[in-house]
Amino acid sequence: MARGDQIYAMRHFINIKGVYEHHGIDCGDGTAIHYRKPSETIERTSLETLSQGGIIYVKTYQVSFIPDVVIRRAESRLGERKYNLLFNNCEHFATWCKTGISFSQQVVDFIPMLRYIDVDTLSEPMNRSLKDGNQDESSRLVNEALSQIRTTWDNIQPQYTQNLKEMNDWEKVAKEALKRNREDLARAALQKKQKYKQQAMQQEEMLQKLAKMTQDLIEKQRDNQQIQF
Repeated sequence: MARGDQIYAMRHFINIKGVYEHHGIDCGDGTAIHYRKPSETIERTSLETLSQGGIIYVKTYQVSFIPDVVIRRAESRLGERKYNLLFNNCEHFATWCKTGISFSQQVVDFIPMLRYIDVDTLSEPMNRSLKDGNQDESSRLVNEALSQIRTTWDNIQPQYTQNLKEMNDWEKVAKEALKRNREDLARAALQKKQKYKQQAMQQEEMLQKLAKMTQDLIEKQRDNQQIQF
C-alpha cells in the first residue's frame, strides 16, 4: 500500500458483512480521499475512517496514472456531493482518479435490470418492519429482497449492456451511410438506434428507482438502530 494507490475495504450493507467494497485513494500520509458515508461527500480522512476497522486491500492496474497525478485528481474533487449508488459511487471516483475512467466493477457485476421485480412490492414490507422496529423481520426481508434482486441481475444485466452496444453500433452504421450519401440507410440505422436507446432508458429508470429504494432502506435502518440504542 503506497501513495496514489486505489484502496478498498469491505463494508456492511445494513447487517450483512462483506457485501460491497468501499474505495478511496491512499494519500501516503495515513489519510485517504474517498466518498465518505454517510455524508456522501468526497473528503480526506484517516485510513481508519475509510476501513472502519477492516482490512485494507489495494486494487492494481497494468496501466494507470503516476501517484502525483492520482492525488491531484482526487484533490480536485474534494467537497463534491454528487454521490449516486449506481452511477457515481466511491469506486467510480477512485477508478477515475487512478485511470481516468469512471468505472465500477461492482456495478457491472451486480446491477439488476428490474424488469421482473416490482420494487414497490419489495420495499413496502421492509419499510413497514423498519417503522415497527422489528429489526429481525426487516433484516430477513432485506436478505430475501437481495436474493431476488441478485437472481435478476444474473439473468438480465447482459441485456442492458447489449442495448448500449447496439446503440453505439447503429450510430456508427448511420455515420458510415451518410459518408456514402445513403440517407435512406442512415435513417433506418438511426431508427434502430432509437429503439435500443428507448429500451436502455427504461432500464436506467428502473435502476434509479432501485438506487433510491436501497439508499432509503439504509437510512431508515440506521435511524431505527440509533433510536433503539
